[in-house]
Amino acid sequence: MRIGLDAMGGDKAPECTVKGAVMAVNSFGYHVTLIGFENEIKRHLEGLSYPQEKIDIVSATQKIEMHEAAALSVRKKRDSSIVRGADLLRQGAYDAFVSAGNTGAVVCAATLSLRLLPGVDRPGIAVIFPTLIKPCMVIDVGANIDPKPLHLLQYGIMGDAYSKQILAKKNPTIGLLNIGEESTKGTDFVKEAHMMLRESKLNFIGNVEPKEVYSGKVDIVLCDGFVGNVFLKVTEGFADAAIVLLKRELKKSSMLTKLGALLTLPAFNTIKKKIDASEYGGAPLMGVDGSVIIAHGSSNAKAIKNAIRAAAENINHKVNKHVVEELQSY
Repeated sequence: MRIGLDAMGGDKAPECTVKGAVMAVNSFGYHVTLIGFENEIKRHLEGLSYPQEKIDIVSATQKIEMHEAAALSVRKKRDSSIVRGADLLRQGAYDAFVSAGNTGAVVCAATLSLRLLPGVDRPGIAVIFPTLIKPCMVIDVGANIDPKPLHLLQYGIMGDAYSKQILAKKNPTIGLLNIGEESTKGTDFVKEAHMMLRESKLNFIGNVEPKEVYSGKVDIVLCDGFVGNVFLKVTEGFADAAIVLLKRELKKSSMLTKLGALLTLPAFNTIKKKIDASEYGGAPLMGVDGSVIIAHGSSNAKAIKNAIRAAAENINHKVNKHVVEELQSY
């Protein structure tokens, strides 16, 4: 298994991307190609223990910053780690590409270089959320902020195939993110998407409110990229705030309360692991003709390692092949 990694992508790159690549190589045995500023990559590899034949470097002389406009930067910075990474994936240099860099640029570069799968009009980013019952996929969380209802139907078909292959769900339930359960709620866009999903062969159960996502009511939640990205960031912010508030209150508590907290520490650690984004690694970019995993911009080394693992799972389960088959059946 060969994985390409944007070594310059992310707030903590290249230190964390290089460390994450080494962790993945040592844990899973994959071959990783690091794409970016060669001298910086070599400097961060110094002192790290790994099989030398399992990591190579492809030099890229440019980097797309997080604040840069996606389409413009992709056109102007042809030798950036993101653009080169997508181009090399198209050329077959490796089996999948991982980046924690500028999300818009990754989506743009992947779409232009790899093209879209037959039957897909717009790509979508799918994120796996922990719930009270089972993992839930939310798509789209940022690739397409102004979609058409048809695009949400396509997201549903792609999410259905992914859930069956990766999450082992035989007949995943699908919900449409809305402000209420009634089919009459929401904008005209949401109402039309609801009608198309209801008339499809998917296991569509109707609208779901944001609070119901965490209850595990559905396996797949569909929304436009703007709403999905807001939902993702609110969730991340609340999870971080809840942990900080809990620690703050425990510090002010009595010795007896602190002792009780110490005894329940294993349970708290288990919960923290379940909501830790670094455990999930990255989100697949659904709809492009190649395996692309988008990691969080703040990814640490563990998150990069798990994003590489997610890329390998995507390849092993031949997700795109099943997505195309599902789309053709429609």
